[in-house]
Amino acid sequence: MPARGDHDARRRDVSQAVWEVLAAGGFGGLTLRAVAARMGASTGLLTHYFPSKKALMRYALEVAHEHTQVLDRFPAEGEGLPGLRAALLDVMPLTPESAARNRVWVSFWDAALGDDELAAAELRRYERWRGMLRPHVDAALRWGQLPADADPDDVVATAAGFGHGLVVQALFDPARFPPQRQVKLVDDFVALLAAQRSGCRRGPHPTG
Repeated sequence: MPARGDHDARRRDVSQAVWEVLAAGGFGGLTLRAVAARMGASTGLLTHYFPSKKALMRYALEVAHEHTQVLDRFPAEGEGLPGLRAALLDVMPLTPESAARNRVWVSFWDAALGDDELAAAELRRYERWRGMLRPHVDAALRWGQLPADADPDDVVATAAGFGHGLVVQALFDPARFPPQRQVKLVDDFVALLAAQRSGCRRGPHPTG
């Protein structure tokens, strides 16, 4: 048991060091030497865990994904478009922590574009995110918050594209896109979606 405890503690140390390297320099700055320096350890120790740069990259993806799951979720004040609004606000860099998470993922694009395995991992991540948006769009259609003939796949793709486009602008130009403006732009985007329902037949609202 002590040996297992030592192993688990060391793995937590490695995970924390990997995340600190990612948050500071993105995937481009991820090296065994950088992780070892964060831990105050030797690179030889880390080769026990990561025999290659590819192994380190795979593990860094797991760490980044774990940190992405830890979000302060925005409450959705209703189904459909309010839920979509909350989901979009969840990914905005509104705090230093969420900005760090987004910088990590944006930095991963360069590595993913040049590696089929990493590209496949990024594709799956986008599929998961679109899958998280889809129930909100389906509900918006069900409750008449969108035009009855709207294509849910197109609405989801548009929302995902808007969301990540705003994320990138906010990361590179935070002075022009402070948190309050990010929230306003998300609200404006959702309002534009709602405005398209003019003239369509509405179904019963879920609250009565």
